[in-house]
Amino acid sequence: MPYALASTRHAERVRGAVEGRLPAPSDSPRLVSSWQRSFERYQLDPGSVIGPRVLSAAELREIRDREESFLRASGQCLSRLHDMVREADYCVMLTDGHGVTIDYRIDRERRNDFKHAGLYIGSCWSESEEGTCGIANVLTDLAPITVHKTDHFRAAFTSLTCSAAPIFAPGGELIGVLDASAVQSPDNRESQRIVNQLVRQSATLIEDGYFLHRLASCWILFGHQNRNYVEAQPELLIAFDENGNVIAANRRARECIAGLEGPRHIDEIFDSSHVQLRDIGRIEAIAALRLRSNGSMLYARIRAPLGRGAGTAAHGAMPLRRENSAAEREYDRSALGPFLRSADARVAENARIAQRVAGKRLPILLLGETGAGKEVFARAIHDASARRNRPFIAVNCGALPESLIESELFGYAPGAFTGARRHGARGKIAMADGGTLFLDEIGDMPLALQTRLLRVLAEGEVLPLGNEAPVRVDIDVICATHRDLALMASAGAFREDLYYRLSGAVLSLPPLRERRDIATLIDTVFAEEAQAAARPLALDATLAARLAAFAWPGNLRQLRNAMRYACAVCDTVLVEARHLSADLAARLPMPDAHACAASAPPPAMSAAHSTPLMPLAPLTPAAERERIVAALTAHRWRPNAAAQALGISRATLYRRIAKLGIVGPHRA
Repeated sequence: MPYALASTRHAERVRGAVEGRLPAPSDSPRLVSSWQRSFERYQLDPGSVIGPRVLSAAELREIRDREESFLRASGQCLSRLHDMVREADYCVMLTDGHGVTIDYRIDRERRNDFKHAGLYIGSCWSESEEGTCGIANVLTDLAPITVHKTDHFRAAFTSLTCSAAPIFAPGGELIGVLDASAVQSPDNRESQRIVNQLVRQSATLIEDGYFLHRLASCWILFGHQNRNYVEAQPELLIAFDENGNVIAANRRARECIAGLEGPRHIDEIFDSSHVQLRDIGRIEAIAALRLRSNGSMLYARIRAPLGRGAGTAAHGAMPLRRENSAAEREYDRSALGPFLRSADARVAENARIAQRVAGKRLPILLLGETGAGKEVFARAIHDASARRNRPFIAVNCGALPESLIESELFGYAPGAFTGARRHGARGKIAMADGGTLFLDEIGDMPLALQTRLLRVLAEGEVLPLGNEAPVRVDIDVICATHRDLALMASAGAFREDLYYRLSGAVLSLPPLRERRDIATLIDTVFAEEAQAAARPLALDATLAARLAAFAWPGNLRQLRNAMRYACAVCDTVLVEARHLSADLAARLPMPDAHACAASAPPPAMSAAHSTPLMPLAPLTPAAERERIVAALTAHRWRPNAAAQALGISRATLYRRIAKLGIVGPHRA
């Protein structure tokens, strides 16, 4: 059948189904609803054979940078899923929470076929743009689905079969979609049953991997109803802090254990009177725990927090005290929790204000130096609001050429200018409908566009280029800048009325060098980068003190790059100043001996006694090696416990391991 005739017949079938004259697709209420939205709300053309919108390289790079931790947590599972379905000519795609493809796996020889079908990195699959498809339906309904061939709304995709599943963050918000698609497959929908199941299982694995990555600084309980699966394939993950307050739980845990959606203490979930949970965490034993809700047994092991800066957790202790009120625990569970718990009073106060104004239709203006974390804070505000499951659209006003920023923000009608897409394009403001629009570097927006933005804020509508009728939009607006907008407004460089419209709530983020929690931030960033490096690494205490005293002109962005570089080039288990880039190492202040001595850890304590152990006496290299290996073996090669038993610091233990050439059994 000619392609044009096939697209015409498909369009007629869609219109007939929407109008009730023809059968609905696959007898699925979800697909029927999606077809109706695509046709009536978004006014898409079911006969269109144009492929999906594909982002520019700069736009894609910006999104991938923002989703870096998600990409790291998902990469291995993506490859594994593709290995399972590649023989059947499937590609595997990962999107962010807005349907933008940020990673994919594809056979090189089939790359052109998939790209021609729109299955390519940077492609956008929201329902408002592409109509009914696997990714769009998951974004809308937050549930797995297979959209098979003519189930698709647009004729461009009726040869595809797509199985997709949602991926949720520890807080329960959608962060991405996993999809396996083929350009050729049998007409029978049942042929996709196995692929659908594989995609759902892989999405769960990615979700749990991201859970462990984001909550590396917490205590993690790994659980399963079968003792033999606790180590190999735990189903339940529960993260809690040093006081025993539950921070988050994975999907399976929330399904199996009642009450995990709200603030809870670990003692309210398990009857652990017969066992000390901190002992389980210290020796990594598997224990049987009884659920208070129904009396059933769960087998579990507990992992201590990873990285430095974990407080008492780093020494194997885990006090389970009920110290926080219910309101405080609710704050801790929110997306703004890390900021609310900050030791820096300004950061914590900003978070408290943001918690109150989030979702109140009040524009928020974030002030701060470049790299101070304004976009991260803006995203946390969005995730803490009722719009958390709707789009968060970020636009860097300083990165877009002045000739493009108008069409990028407001969109355009078909044929609005030379080179415009045939069917026009929705702008970023319209894409944020129902969610949050984040305008970074708002101080760099041209004056002419400031007038148009003012109308959007005042009237709640946007007028695309070339359109005669405006389009209604419902958005929350967060702006950020490193400039002094008030001064610019008084000088006529920024519209004064727009400044007052944007500054409903003004929050100033302090630079890294002024933050009282800089040591904790260094520890946290290092722990994240060390975990991403997938090998045991420790930050030298002297270097940590020098880093805390540095001015950090590039703020958090510079700090993260520095820690990533050091973890990448480090050839030992201890990251020292020599592992930093040469320019940064040369600019670091020299250590203060008095400060280093004051911040040194107390003498190591024996597990059985309260008196400090004597440090190792001078021994021959062979005897010293034997003693260290014996301590490591006795403590299952866990460096913290072995260092305590030997009466030395963990850093000293690492240096001696490297000097003596000791290799653990898992690396031999």
